[in-house]
Amino acid sequence: MRKDYLAFFVSLFLSRLADQILLFIVPLIVFQTTNSVAWAGLAFFIESLPRYLAFPVCGALCDKFSPVRILHISQAYRALACLVAVALYAMFGGIHWLVILSALCGVLTTQGIMAREVVMPHIFKHYTYAKTLSYSQIADQSGLVLGPLIAALMLEVWAWHWVVLGIAGLFVLADLAMLVWQRTTTVNLENHAQHRDIWLQPLRIALGHIRNLAELKRIIALAVGVNLIIGVTLATSAAMVTGLYAADKDAYALLQAAGAVVTIVILFYLARSSLALKVLGGLSYSVIALGALIMAISPNLWLYTLGFLLVTGFDKMFNVYMRSTRQRVIPVQDFGKTVGVITLFNNLAQPLAGLAIAVLAAPFGTQTVILLLTGITALIGVAVASGWHATVKAELDIG
Repeated sequence: MRKDYLAFFVSLFLSRLADQILLFIVPLIVFQTTNSVAWAGLAFFIESLPRYLAFPVCGALCDKFSPVRILHISQAYRALACLVAVALYAMFGGIHWLVILSALCGVLTTQGIMAREVVMPHIFKHYTYAKTLSYSQIADQSGLVLGPLIAALMLEVWAWHWVVLGIAGLFVLADLAMLVWQRTTTVNLENHAQHRDIWLQPLRIALGHIRNLAELKRIIALAVGVNLIIGVTLATSAAMVTGLYAADKDAYALLQAAGAVVTIVILFYLARSSLALKVLGGLSYSVIALGALIMAISPNLWLYTLGFLLVTGFDKMFNVYMRSTRQRVIPVQDFGKTVGVITLFNNLAQPLAGLAIAVLAAPFGTQTVILLLTGITALIGVAVASGWHATVKAELDIG
């Protein structure tokens, strides 16, 4: 592999590793401190909502300014935020600093995600975009494999605030790797004329593309269904494993790592396969819904693990389908702003799933809430499939 490619993937891996450790410890520490699934769900809602609300602005910024510089800012400021949070905890105490830190880092993570989304098609021009996404997500998922394991080991030795200091160090290393990539790459990013406004005008342009492009409307609806399941899984997995099934945090870490390993296997397959995009979309959506159903009715940890692995493993297959589709149909000069708005629509389902757990888990039970959201996901899938078949039939009749 070329040196510049390797540095880019190392930066992606380290940044994802740090973010995953933080995501791992927040619901776990909140649940262990409060012994409440509802509080864990509320913490997930608080930490995840800001990162999704930031997508439209971050996308517009990446069209207007250098995405590479934005990526540097994202990583450096996340390291700084970790240091500030630990200092505030040392002065005032309380786990709320951890939740606030996660919310702030979530916004900065969004900034980094959008910057990478914009630069990747230009870095790997001799690969198909689906193959590029598969390789980049292998680096991303490698962080997911090691993140929970490293977090569990660190929590065995240190309190959470020392773990946060380690996270700051990883963000610094990720930024150093980006500097190496920047100095070795030969890629020149093309600049496009943009409006001075980064609020209303980019939003109008993005909404216009979404309104006029039927494929974008379809993938938004399907992504909402997928993210309902991903959101409820993220919000409840710690409580389900360590609470309902009475396993320890090491079992929870192994479950997270197993999900990432399954995902990496699937991504390696996708990097070498030639499956049609619609096959990827339909297969991944159906398997995710099936996995959620298994989690909702599981009487033990082993069956829950099967459902969890299906959901987490095939989520990235759906991600390749979704990102390949939007890269193909969105004009390049409006790519960042449009993807930012689409991602906001898609991912609002995740914090809403956390909120549903916070409100409904106590009166109805966690698995009942998972079953309810699985039903909504299935209905969305049926509606989109029916609409697509109707469109195809109409086109054939006209032809």
